[in-house]
Amino acid sequence: MDLAGKKALVFGGTSGIGLATVKLLQAQGANVVAISRNPDKAGDIGVELAACDVRDESALAALFAAHAPVDVLISAATGGERAAGPFLQMDLAGYRASFDKLWGYTNVVRLGAEHMSDTGSIVLVSGSPARRAKPGQAAIASVGGAVEQFVRAVTAELAPRRINVVSPGVIDTPMFGNDADARTKMLGGATAKNLIPRPGTPDEVAKGIMFVVENDFVTGTTVDVDGGWILS
Repeated sequence: MDLAGKKALVFGGTSGIGLATVKLLQAQGANVVAISRNPDKAGDIGVELAACDVRDESALAALFAAHAPVDVLISAATGGERAAGPFLQMDLAGYRASFDKLWGYTNVVRLGAEHMSDTGSIVLVSGSPARRAKPGQAAIASVGGAVEQFVRAVTAELAPRRINVVSPGVIDTPMFGNDADARTKMLGGATAKNLIPRPGTPDEVAKGIMFVVENDFVTGTTVDVDGGWILS
């Protein structure tokens, strides 16, 4: 796909992986809209901003209608809070709430597909615990696994439009807090046994997203950008 002049919508596009992807799309000449629940917090990032909660179907439908036709549709939106910790001690309401990420993704795909060009590309962001969960990651792993299976299940229905998943490992993003020392210690401990023993960067994941966007021969698959998480 030649991205020059193409319309790209990026949910979760005002921070972290989403923002890094926005910048790469813009550099390739795409007309990008960065979408989040509170886009004003992002400041001026050089692209059009829009406010939308991926769990709000009416708002999503209106947003897609306003920006159609769409060539590239990317969602890195978390959908809400994610539960962590031992499953047997977990508040099951928190476990269920973690699936807001899945519901947000299915809303984006279901409501956005009809507004996409036939050569359009959809990318959803999962996570490495989907295939190699560590203790305390039952909720995150369950949601990620559901996202990846959802994509495999709908790929044929969406054709000739393409859909893929990019699965990051531990990535140094604002979601881990603003205390630099605490963040460095936590991320270092979480990745010490990786084959590449450091956290990844948002830009490294964004480059994985760009690969599946631009490569017209890739659909229905998951691309790992995880520093060797699933093998370590």
